Amino acid sequence: MGNIVAIVGRPNVGKSTLFNRLTESRQAIVDEYAGVTRDRLYGYCTWNGITFPVVDTGGYVTKPEDVFEDEIRKQVLLAIDEAEVILFVTDVESGITDLDEAVAEMLRKTDKKVLLVVNKVDNNERIFDAQEFYRLGIDELFPISSINGSGTGDLLDRVVSLLPEASEEPEDELPTFAVVGRPNAGKSTLINTLLGEERQIVTPVSGTTRDMVPITYKKFGHHFRLIDTAGIRKKNKVTEDLEFYSVMRAIRAIERSDVVFLMIDATRGMEAQDVNIFRLIQKNRKGIVLVVNKWDLIEKDTHTMERFRERIIEKIMPFQDLPILFISAKEQQRVLKMLEAGMKVYENRKKRIPTSRLNEVMLQAIEEFPPPSVKGKYIRIKYVTQLPVKTPAFAFFCNLPQYIKEPYKRYLENRLREHFDFHGVPIEIHFRKK
Repeated sequence: MGNIVAIVGRPNVGKSTLFNRLTESRQAIVDEYAGVTRDRLYGYCTWNGITFPVVDTGGYVTKPEDVFEDEIRKQVLLAIDEAEVILFVTDVESGITDLDEAVAEMLRKTDKKVLLVVNKVDNNERIFDAQEFYRLGIDELFPISSINGSGTGDLLDRVVSLLPEASEEPEDELPTFAVVGRPNAGKSTLINTLLGEERQIVTPVSGTTRDMVPITYKKFGHHFRLIDTAGIRKKNKVTEDLEFYSVMRAIRAIERSDVVFLMIDATRGMEAQDVNIFRLIQKNRKGIVLVVNKWDLIEKDTHTMERFRERIIEKIMPFQDLPILFISAKEQQRVLKMLEAGMKVYENRKKRIPTSRLNEVMLQAIEEFPPPSVKGKYIRIKYVTQLPVKTPAFAFFCNLPQYIKEPYKRYLENRLREHFDFHGVPIEIHFRKK
């Protein structure tokens, strides 16, 4: 994956509604975790069996009205830099505005694929009105209504046809690690500490990298590829205050890695955006090591670390079986411990449990605490097997899979974790009809 689709356009044309419609199209797969707000600024859309990340740039504008033009210009430049396909959303009700023309002018200069989306087209007369938008000089026009969904199918067919085929990474069995986190969490310093060189220019200004070229790391008995999302960006200065730049980088890095080191800043704690990135790693079923950096700057007593850990776990529930390490990249404290944790999580993610052992343990756990009956019907789980996929996933065969609820699923996951070490790895559980 990594083929980002970005939604751009001026305020109030319905960008967020379109984003919600696209990302909810995989509602069956996306669990809404408790405590995660609805105003997600990125998510995944699945169409015709192809899944791709969608970023709503509009959700990032927090400036007052008079700064809008400048903000929108930044978003568009950013989308041009980072996205594979750009959806330029306009509004048939208000017609073409000066701001639309300014955005169109920027988009006409790019060689990226741009689709012009005319929103709020919900009757035949408006289809006729939408034709006026060809004046913006963008060839492919899609009249849609993001509220009722009309026209979005054709739009998605076209989006999917424009996404490049996913190229398989070379299978040389070398683990791939990524370091992600918010701007200024200390990613560059960590990379420099690991490589023992000033590979990145480290300054207090939050910035981002040029290209994500994995570095091969071979030191201290470790051998892996490292995807670096840190550093200072040379391309254009517009990105300095855009949180979502780092998110787009993180999406790409997460998708290309086996294990992700999510770095948070000890002086700021685990913030909402960190939790969002955590969910993204989880949804991609990657190994996770949570790294709390700048621990040297925190005043401590004997319980500081424990309290900090508890606060993190509260925010990332229900998944809490993962390494949380407190490091100082600058002082080179516990950095090797972090690598050891990453290697262990990588091994856990590849783990295969023999079917006989799996059944022996799990059928016993089910017998001790069977699934609660529903409407007088008893659920019987007969057999369990690990699925032949890259990450840990298990199928439980039973008579009434539709009646098994989330708490019981969690019980089974906890038993799996207790008996077989899946520390740091999201687990998938499926119930199938026997």
